[in-house]
Amino acid sequence: MRRRTAREDGRLGRTGYPSELLPRLLRFDTTNPPGAERACIEWLEGILRSGGLETKIVAADPERPNLVARLPGDGAAAPLLLQGHVDVVSTAGQRWTHPPFDGVVADGFVWGRGALDMKAGVAMMVAAVLGLAAAGTRPAGDLVLALLCDEEAGGDLGARFLVERHPELLDGVRYGIGEFGGFSMDVAGRRFYPIQVAEKEICWTRATVRGPGGHGSIPMRGGTTARLAALLRALDRRRLPVHPTDVPRRMIEGIAAELPAPARAPLRGLLNPRLTDGLLRILGDAGRGFEPMLRNTVNATIVHAGDTLNVVPSEATAELDGRLLPGFAPDDFLAELRAVVGEDVELEVLRHERGRTEPDLALFGLLAGVLRERDPGATPVPMLLPGVTDGRIFAKLGIQTYGFLPMQLPKELRFTQLLHSADERVPVEAVGFGTEAIRAVLERYGRPGA
Repeated sequence: MRRRTAREDGRLGRTGYPSELLPRLLRFDTTNPPGAERACIEWLEGILRSGGLETKIVAADPERPNLVARLPGDGAAAPLLLQGHVDVVSTAGQRWTHPPFDGVVADGFVWGRGALDMKAGVAMMVAAVLGLAAAGTRPAGDLVLALLCDEEAGGDLGARFLVERHPELLDGVRYGIGEFGGFSMDVAGRRFYPIQVAEKEICWTRATVRGPGGHGSIPMRGGTTARLAALLRALDRRRLPVHPTDVPRRMIEGIAAELPAPARAPLRGLLNPRLTDGLLRILGDAGRGFEPMLRNTVNATIVHAGDTLNVVPSEATAELDGRLLPGFAPDDFLAELRAVVGEDVELEVLRHERGRTEPDLALFGLLAGVLRERDPGATPVPMLLPGVTDGRIFAKLGIQTYGFLPMQLPKELRFTQLLHSADERVPVEAVGFGTEAIRAVLERYGRPGA
């Protein structure tokens, strides 16, 4: 595939055509670590500046900058944030149909690492803003476009640096658009668009077990490693309690209301803690996405026991990726976890990040209305994201982020299975659909009747 020249890339950027912009973005290898987002950010700055936007680069590390661009509005509404990250996860050990950093367009898809997470989103937002600028359209409020580094490693050099060191660039912002939501989802033959309005909280924890150590040549029964195995077995076999919080309840009720009666009852039954686990087993893959929205979750991700081959360790640890539902505190999580692993396991919270306890749904109607216009047979629903995004960091400034990167996807495309996986790709038509939807939101935001 022929690579485009810098002159061609600039022309594509000024027109803002997303299906052309995205392949070029994918050709920047911004694998994190190390990130090295500088070339990508500088290229985007040139496109946005040539399109008439004000730009500013801020960075904790010169090789890992963040770009903030602004399209002035007419002052009728508060500024609106559009935020996205340009770093991507590793492709190590994966086998791809097309090279992950070639930005290949083939078979109706744009292929490459970051196509879904989240360079397609960046392309859609950039194209939508450039389209308004090119048309001479003044939005009701300033559009603040933040293109960030380091999201895949926690956002310390990206969103966190921007929020803590340069909050003045976000003065007055109350609402933002970012990942992760707005993609179509099929349930029992009906199409839905989950719009993220809340996300779970990180609660990373270390579990420590202790026992008698000794020489590796002497049989040790029930020792430290056996206790570690029991801990891991308990985490694998038992689940934490079910808590149907507000946003998942709204999502499930919204979906169930559109389904035929035979499908409606088991879905609503998920909201009854006495029935949840049994119904999840019956639903299988169809119910898998709902489970982490209904309970605090935990997975053992790093285990360590011993440093020397001929010594039985007296201490072993498992690092646990805990995720909390909004409104739950680390102590609540530890109490639920202790009921699973037992009293003889030492538990220590390593990192907890609190987000918004209650979402502000003021813009949900606007976003949902735009999607209904473009896909009249579909139903938008609010969603709680089981993972985290940079939205949790912008929440520290009181900003409500909506996961709204709309894409109408083929039923057979397993969106979540492609994230961070080989052959990550996005339909060309879906990128155009999302750009039009985002532009419609930007045109109506802050206007009467929106």
